[in-house]
Amino acid sequence: MSGKYKINKVKQEHTIIEDILPLLEDMARHPSIKSIIPGRINRRSGSGVEPHLQIKYETSSGIKLQAKNSSSIQEVFVVADKSQRVLNWLKKSSKVRC
Repeated sequence: MSGKYKINKVKQEHTIIEDILPLLEDMARHPSIKSIIPGRINRRSGSGVEPHLQIKYETSSGIKLQAKNSSSIQEVFVVADKSQRVLNWLKKSSKVRC
């Protein structure tokens, strides 16, 4: 095994910051989302914020998000065939900030 695997559309090649995996798994339920790929993790100064996702911008294959908790920030790439529909759905979520 290469160390890369998917569970419910969420690629688990890299570590996912604490408390973000449930948000990604919930997001994976959307039928237009084909894959969710967590990326690089960076540290940030503690700010006491609850774990959430923040929309950054559309990409050629979907959407770039940032996952944040009180001590870390992580890039998350969403592959979607109808990214505008997914963006509208994400904007209505209480765990996603624009």
